[in-house]
Amino acid sequence: MDQIEFILAQLQKSKFRSAFILKQKEKLYIEEKGIDIIEKHAYDFIGARIAPSNILNDGKQTPMKGHPVFIAQHATATCCRGCIEKWHKIKKGKELSKEEKDYIVSVIMTWIKKNR
Repeated sequence: MDQIEFILAQLQKSKFRSAFILKQKEKLYIEEKGIDIIEKHAYDFIGARIAPSNILNDGKQTPMKGHPVFIAQHATATCCRGCIEKWHKIKKGKELSKEEKDYIVSVIMTWIKKNR
């Protein structure tokens, strides 16, 4: 089992994380836009909301609904730097590297692909 599969299995044991699902509206959105556009959105959201070293509203920057990536972020504990540090062991207080952003987007996209 690779690292992403392992962490997704661990997250499924969390009552809070496992409660997030893609509803029909989000599934349709993924179908209409295509998985490549959804991945681009994930990179955009991570770059703007998660990657900076200091985030003023950390813990509140990711909406709970409105886009499949937002839902996936909560399901995968990639919604804020505190959750990322706790679950993915990527330290807060420093800008995310390209490799860290790639990893986070891979976690999000793996979850989306499994749940669409």
